[in-house]
Amino acid sequence: MDLCQQINQELIDDALEDHYRRRITGVSLTNCDDCGEPIPAKRQIYVPGCCRCVACQTGFENSFKGRSK
Repeated sequence: MDLCQQINQELIDDALEDHYRRRITGVSLTNCDDCGEPIPAKRQIYVPGCCRCVACQTGFENSFKGRSK
C-alpha cells in the first residue's frame, strides 16, 4: 500500500509541476491532454497554460469533489 501511495504522489507531483511550468510561461496546449480535441483559441487566451478542453477540465475538477484531504 505504501508503494502505491508513493507512486501516486509522484504522479500527482509531476502533473502539478508540469501544469505550473506551463502556467508560468502562459503556454497553452492546442489540443486537450485528455481527449485530444482542439482547445478553442479563446480558451487558450483567457486561461493561459490550459491543457484541457472545457469538458475534460470540468470532469477533472468534478472528480475531486467530495474527496477529503
